[in-house]
Amino acid sequence: MRCAISSRAGQVLAKGHLLIQKEESGALRLSFQTDGGKVISGGLIDPEGDMTSASKVLFREFFKTWGMSDITVTAIA
Repeated sequence: MRCAISSRAGQVLAKGHLLIQKEESGALRLSFQTDGGKVISGGLIDPEGDMTSASKVLFREFFKTWGMSDITVTAIA
């Protein structure tokens, strides 16, 4: 899914896409890859498919990357 990552003020920090990566163990991880090629890894997806925990980890990684909270992910065409 194509997405834009925006700050609280509306500044677009990055564009890219969400992806699900398969770990060697078979577990699935939610990640974001910028158009520039940087991959920001989130958490593991629950075996039942719930992505709540995985997305919380991904947003913590966004904070580490851009030093901002209140980041918004918006689906784009």
